[in-house]
Amino acid sequence: MSEEKIRKALPACPVETTLTLIGNKWKVLILRDLLPGTKRFGELKKSIGSVSQKVLTAQLRDMEESGLLSRKVYAEVPPRVEYTLTDLGYSLKPILDAMWDWGEEYKANKKTEAAPSK
Repeated sequence: MSEEKIRKALPACPVETTLTLIGNKWKVLILRDLLPGTKRFGELKKSIGSVSQKVLTAQLRDMEESGLLSRKVYAEVPPRVEYTLTDLGYSLKPILDAMWDWGEEYKANKKTEAAPSK
């Protein structure tokens, strides 16, 4: 997709733009798993868990088209494909870190709420 088409398709609101690019469970988990470094398709599928091959492939293609990750195909038999975050993809790290921190705090608060009072 050309840069012009991407710009036209994106909403005016910056929050909505971010959600358009990473606003589903699988894309966030893909980002999480690629932050430490390059992974092959099978490694991603295994680390993410219950995602189907079809859905993972579609999400990876969409993220590649958006410029969040790059895909490298090696001319081997069987073919080897590796995925790496681009600089744009890595720029989402503070957002994922904030989500991590918020999730940890939420879980900690839920534990204290669930504890019976004496």
